Amino acid sequence: MPFELPDILIVPPGLADRNAVPLYTIPNKRILYHFVKPMPIRTSALRALGAHGNVFALESFMDELAYLAEADPVEFRLRHLDNPRARMVVERAAEAFGWSSDPLPENVGRGFGFAQYKNMAAYCAVALTLRVEPETGRIAVGNVAAAVDSGEAVSLDGIRNQIEGGIVQSLSWTLYEEVVFDRSRVTSIDWSSYPMLRFASVPETMVVHVIDRPGEPFLGTGEAAQGPAAAAIGNAVRHATGKRMTTLPLSRERVIQSLDA
Repeated sequence: MPFELPDILIVPPGLADRNAVPLYTIPNKRILYHFVKPMPIRTSALRALGAHGNVFALESFMDELAYLAEADPVEFRLRHLDNPRARMVVERAAEAFGWSSDPLPENVGRGFGFAQYKNMAAYCAVALTLRVEPETGRIAVGNVAAAVDSGEAVSLDGIRNQIEGGIVQSLSWTLYEEVVFDRSRVTSIDWSSYPMLRFASVPETMVVHVIDRPGEPFLGTGEAAQGPAAAAIGNAVRHATGKRMTTLPLSRERVIQSLDA
């Protein structure tokens, strides 16, 4: 008998829809969710489930709204956040990074990303700079600053390690990793055909500020940085090149195509 795929239920933490609902004070929201059962190959979950892609999309759109409003991206986010803990995370990350509107060298951009993981776990904001090489399409990440509120901090080093690791993993997803397949099977089956971030492409510097809240409930931290880091990269590429890229990963080939478009 053929195997019947079950229906996917919408649950508070979210699955593929995780972080699809923006935390910002937006008066009119409509969230669409499509579950496609017939897939060409077997699939499974990516770490953070839908949060990586959904936060990338939402935060990219927030930057586009900021451009239309002729507002600073950080100030624009704060204008639409009424959650004091969310606001503090955004402010702390921007302060640690030294966020400003000062001009940058050609092909260099700064970007910002924020989310509360699952809209119920840790708050995390990431700011970074990167350089886009027009000739090769390579994106080189420079300085990264992050802030995280995980409630009461039991292990400061453990929280920092989770955020640092999440940022590095997100850089790999966002810039390199892509499963390739034909009509019957996955063809990216080894480290030669499946690209990943290498040591030469890790950020030049990284600092993580933990906002400790003694007495507050512990909040999950392990997957809080992946979405904000991806969004910060996309927004920095937009700032550096004037081009909004919406398809992940932001590979060299896609960067060159975007610049030539």
